[in-house]
Amino acid sequence: MIVITRKVWVGNARRGAGCRVKARKMGGMPKIVDHDARRLELVEVTWRVIAKRGFEGVTLRDVAAEAGFANGALKPYFPTRASLMRATFTYVFGRTNARVDAAIEGLVGLEALRQFCMEVLPLDVERIDEARVIIPFWQMAIHEAEFAQANNEAMVQWRTNIRTWISQAVGQGSVDEALPLDVSVESLLTFLLGAQVVAVLDADFNDPAQLQRQLDLQLQLLRTL
Repeated sequence: MIVITRKVWVGNARRGAGCRVKARKMGGMPKIVDHDARRLELVEVTWRVIAKRGFEGVTLRDVAAEAGFANGALKPYFPTRASLMRATFTYVFGRTNARVDAAIEGLVGLEALRQFCMEVLPLDVERIDEARVIIPFWQMAIHEAEFAQANNEAMVQWRTNIRTWISQAVGQGSVDEALPLDVSVESLLTFLLGAQVVAVLDADFNDPAQLQRQLDLQLQLLRTL
């Protein structure tokens, strides 16, 4: 899966800016539009619109209006609503991974695993809004192979990371080597994915403090199995 992140697009944006400077120096050349920066802008607008209004009511026209573009301006970047939705999912997934990378730097084992979970869990307004984007994406993935593939690729990455950190914890002696590794990985991943739903639909019983206590219990179970 190609993960769409601000870091990637910013790098490309700088290269695009260099092209524009060169064009001005040569004179007479048409302005070069920074397509990568424009795509990033549109995707950022899209996930905010979905979080605020819901998924079903969002159209390309809505996104164009919110971004301040003329109707039809999205077509060169996202010819279909589905292409924009997939880009939005990969962007949100990339945001989460960027937070994880920063949070786990220098950590291994259960410490890294806990920090990963803390970044995935919807513990603040920003991450709850991300959950509001992910939930309807999952609904689309049930019926659309392209969306299912994107989700599967994302989950393979997370499963691999969780497995690695639990294995490190076993090597450190903080988790029993008799631990059923596959079951443990899937149990924790199921908790993290389910938390996206209950944080939105059942927030009175699954507020940030409650979700953190549930996470502590999940990690304690790893130590006691």
